[in-house]
Amino acid sequence: MSLATRSVTRIFTSSIRTNNLACVQSKCFSSTQATDLKEVLKDLIPKEQKRVAEFKAKNKDVPLGQVTVDMIYGGMRGIKGLVYETSVLDSNEGIRFRGKTITECQAELPKAKGGDEPLPEGLFWLLVTSQVPTQQQVDWVTKEWNNRADIPQHVVTMLNNFPAQLHPMSQLSAAITVLNLGSKFAKAYSEGVPKSKYWEYAYEDSMDLIAKLPTIAAIIYRNLYRDGTAVGAIDSKKDWSWNFATMLGYDNKQFVELLRLYLTIHSDHEGGNVSAHTSHLVGSALSDPYLSTAAAMNGLAGPLHGLANQEVLIWITKLVEKLGETPNEEQITQYIHDTLKTSVVPGYGHAVLRKTDPRYTCQREFALKHLPNDNMFKIVSQLYKVVPKVLGELGKVKNPWPNVDAHSGVLLQHYGMKEMNYYTVLFGVSRALGVLSQMIWSRALGFPLERPKSLSTDGLMAIVAGQKKAGTEAGQKTKAA
Repeated sequence: MSLATRSVTRIFTSSIRTNNLACVQSKCFSSTQATDLKEVLKDLIPKEQKRVAEFKAKNKDVPLGQVTVDMIYGGMRGIKGLVYETSVLDSNEGIRFRGKTITECQAELPKAKGGDEPLPEGLFWLLVTSQVPTQQQVDWVTKEWNNRADIPQHVVTMLNNFPAQLHPMSQLSAAITVLNLGSKFAKAYSEGVPKSKYWEYAYEDSMDLIAKLPTIAAIIYRNLYRDGTAVGAIDSKKDWSWNFATMLGYDNKQFVELLRLYLTIHSDHEGGNVSAHTSHLVGSALSDPYLSTAAAMNGLAGPLHGLANQEVLIWITKLVEKLGETPNEEQITQYIHDTLKTSVVPGYGHAVLRKTDPRYTCQREFALKHLPNDNMFKIVSQLYKVVPKVLGELGKVKNPWPNVDAHSGVLLQHYGMKEMNYYTVLFGVSRALGVLSQMIWSRALGFPLERPKSLSTDGLMAIVAGQKKAGTEAGQKTKAA
């Protein structure tokens, strides 16, 4: 790596860790008290378009690092090749939503009356505008989503006719896909709308889809686990999470609070994860937000992505079956070693993070406040003490600390949601907030069709051989001189 490249890489990494990136993200976004989100965007987008265009023109040839063979074969990890505005993940700090940590979001975002957790409506406003919203702005989003929440009858009919054996995520993806019959983006594109207007129709589809997701998810839940009972009607005076919880059949105030927290912290995790990258890739083909989000849900359904919290809960359940509900540290340590003989400890480690996931931490704080005596939570706490120590002693794991999936399933189980196959649907409803926020900006900034260069193994070998030969010849010439 050249000195110039190393310098750029160090500067890039340092900017994240010192939160300079947060300043860059929000630099052009002046605060506003307007409550109509689309009108706010009409003011923000031209300023950001100008800022990005100027930055690209002045710095288009600046290198941001190098790509190694290991990166190519290793899932492209570490390659800087994607612009994703709404969140950035740092290996030490964890996720920042438009520059703000989860702790800051919990403190600054508006809450429901009598509640302690941030409303997802506020997080969505932050992701889209880079501004912390006022209570009035959040109330506007809630009202807007409630007004857009009606589900077309053909979608309801399809959901009611799915076989009970069909996985909840397959049902969610199918329902989102079929909703594209009413896509305003697809209709506008077919009618030749100018590119400068793409974002407006992406916005409309995004708002419509987010509004409808809780009802769709609730119908799936009721059909599979509550004998097909009706979800009821949206309460226009209640927030998005409250309506979702009620339609699912839960009236526990603490569960509603948990759902607000859950839907907030699972919303976005920068652009390189499978669901976010999938939506970005499919959206770059100008597939409408419904098709792009459905593709994201299919990625989220994978065992290595959205199903991880389910695998954690299965693993803990087996631990309890073998060791009982009050195992000691020695027993847990041995159980971990036995697990590592054939697999990994689910819920520990992360592709990017190198410290405890702050999404885990906020869930732990919720549990300490609301369910400190829950037996499963006590085991999760024991694992938090033991697993990092065991993995650290082995010396083979870059990150021995827990991620978000190590905790969420236990919280849901505590409040009676024991249907593990459904957990990824909750994740999907939340993740839509992040990927659709970015999609609005992708269309606003005119991001092109994503088309990276691929290589065959033979082609890659030839490139490497050529570089090695050139390096050897250069060394020989230097030595001869």
